Amino acid sequence: MSGYDTLRHFADSWGLLAMTILFISFVGFTFRPGANRRHHDAAHMIFRADDQSNQGRE
Repeated sequence: MSGYDTLRHFADSWGLLAMTILFISFVGFTFRPGANRRHHDAAHMIFRADDQSNQGRE
């Protein structure tokens, strides 16, 4: 087998398994219990600067 064939075989088997495990862990990390507060803060972070600047104008 050439080097290309060896790497191709590795990527087709173990590489796919590694990417699947990484994908499942990333999705699991995102939807873990207790992450709701962090996601809410990140989603509304863009509006905080507007709220603070508008408070000075009122």
